Amino acid sequence: MTDLAKIPVTVITGFLGSGKTTLISHLMKNPQGKRLAVLVNEFGDVGVDGEILKSCADENCPLENIVELANGCICCTVADDFIPTIETLMALPETPDHIIIETSGLALPKPLLKAFGWPAIRSRITVDGVIAVADAEAVAEGRFAPDTEKVEAQRLADDSLDHETPLEEVFNDQVFCADLVLLSKSDLASDPQKSEAREYITDLSKRPLPILDMAKGVIDPRVILGLNAEAEADLENRPSCHDGHDDHEHDDFNSIIVELPEIENPEKLEETVSALAEQHNILRVKGYVAVQSKPMRMLLQAVNTRVQTQYDQLWGDQDRKTRLVVIAEHDDLEAQTVEAFLKQAC
Repeated sequence: MTDLAKIPVTVITGFLGSGKTTLISHLMKNPQGKRLAVLVNEFGDVGVDGEILKSCADENCPLENIVELANGCICCTVADDFIPTIETLMALPETPDHIIIETSGLALPKPLLKAFGWPAIRSRITVDGVIAVADAEAVAEGRFAPDTEKVEAQRLADDSLDHETPLEEVFNDQVFCADLVLLSKSDLASDPQKSEAREYITDLSKRPLPILDMAKGVIDPRVILGLNAEAEADLENRPSCHDGHDDHEHDDFNSIIVELPEIENPEKLEETVSALAEQHNILRVKGYVAVQSKPMRMLLQAVNTRVQTQYDQLWGDQDRKTRLVVIAEHDDLEAQTVEAFLKQAC
């Protein structure tokens, strides 16, 4: 099979809650005449992002073309999960014209790019481009660690110390591997914040990198699909904070699932989730909420203290209960404490 016959893959990476799923939903609705397939990797076993994307399924990207990997970070389960899943997508009765991969917010993209060199798939598939989605406001404010001031104070106090939190390393690696950076939620950020975010990413990047504003996941798909980057053949120009390490594990992060009874007051739950993030350094909360007297389930997504909710579909035959995935750095996540805190909203 020649290079021209390779199926292009777009890898969409980005920090937790940056807007990757919203972007992919937009691409699915505007596929530029391409038949798409989507592979979504989540941290935790409640497939919120996958459910959102499945609700967007249509003739351009049917339900069987949307696959979830929830057994761990995609860059750590290449042989067991990623390669077989890619082979399954390529073996569909109607071969997809383009595959989109949404990595988890904790994934390092470079190990994933290396996987495209595996003999089983390297002659049949190529990385068309790596897109890093970055929350403009969060980048401007430097919120890559629970307490950036404390980390900075440590660094300044000891000239021999070169310490970065895991979140900074994840973000850096995503930028280092990117062919394009999208500053998401640009409608929520001020002009000075967007300028500061651009400057930060430009200084960080090891090579010239286009940086574009994006609001509500809307951007011309022609900007995303068809970059022809062949990123898997360009690894030397995509450095990583973890170069030289053969193995990569996400022991710095942990997730738990909290189940709650039906919620009477959604606003109180939102306030509780926001307070939980502020007081216990929680990075991300996402899941579905059963609200009393409401026939539709409520989708809740939170990044730090910012909480968003919407009613997305009827419960139907699904088990009507509230299940939330809570993600934090390892030392900050105590299941009993988090569960007790969230039960205040019941």
